[in-house]
Amino acid sequence: MIDICMLGTGGMMPLPGRWLSCVLVRCGASLTLLDCGEGTQIPWKSLGWGFRQLGAICLTHMHADHVAGLPGVLFMVAHAGRTEPLQLYGPPGTAYVVEGLLRIAGDLPFPLHVQELQGGERLILPGGLQGSCAPAQHGIPCLAYRLELPRRPQFQVERAQALGLPVQYWSRLQHGESVEYEGRLITPDQVLGPPRRGISLAFITDTRPTTRLSAFAHDVDLLICESMYDDPADLPLARAHAHMLAEEAARLAREAGAHALLLTHFSPKISDPSSAEKAARRIFRATRAARDGEILTLSYPPAPGEQQERSQSAEPAD
Repeated sequence: MIDICMLGTGGMMPLPGRWLSCVLVRCGASLTLLDCGEGTQIPWKSLGWGFRQLGAICLTHMHADHVAGLPGVLFMVAHAGRTEPLQLYGPPGTAYVVEGLLRIAGDLPFPLHVQELQGGERLILPGGLQGSCAPAQHGIPCLAYRLELPRRPQFQVERAQALGLPVQYWSRLQHGESVEYEGRLITPDQVLGPPRRGISLAFITDTRPTTRLSAFAHDVDLLICESMYDDPADLPLARAHAHMLAEEAARLAREAGAHALLLTHFSPKISDPSSAEKAARRIFRATRAARDGEILTLSYPPAPGEQQERSQSAEPAD
């Protein structure tokens, strides 16, 4: 499963009760941070998930409300005793900005590896997560991210038993390795069931909606998307500053075939994000407005015949 904490849901500037854009993703014991707005370490400290387990940071772009919290977070990770390398991803220009921010972060006891991405690359993230990125449209280099947790096919015990295969060989086959037994080569496809759907989420913010982004977020379990404005009258502002209206985020989710939409990155003009939720739900019903500090869990969907429900739903009860 994947745990997601919406550490901050604001855009432009922090407000009382609303921190700037940042999402913390936990898979197993490992953490990945998406964006790092000013003060990120404060709601993170209140969360109680710890800092040492942070293995990767994915930055969408280099505006201050998405990166200014980096020195504080790196200090907390260092203070927690991490010595293992930390990977930081971002668009072109990331290395230059991070170099400047590190001047006030102090000496770090761990290597910080910065990798600049153009869009289209595949990423290996902590906890077995597989990442990818796509270019967004924001006037400066900006990326959207997609995180996926694959699921291995189910091991078919009866098929292994029919082959007379001892239990000690099962684990290797389950992990995709062929084994030799009594002169026979046993391959994983002989004992594994059909492919199973994994878990996926996309993080799209600070961009105009594009067909590329809707394709990038295709069929995700959860789309976390900006809703900078909630009023259709603000469309000229959204276009001028390369942001989205709530209803545009909803159309993107609908076109992507996303299973749920979580709105975030609200303008200071939006005092009550429920207005953005109402606007978006007219187009895409499975929508909620995120709350600071909110934790969601995505679990593997049930295979045919399995009695399991999704742990997270973005659709509020009527």
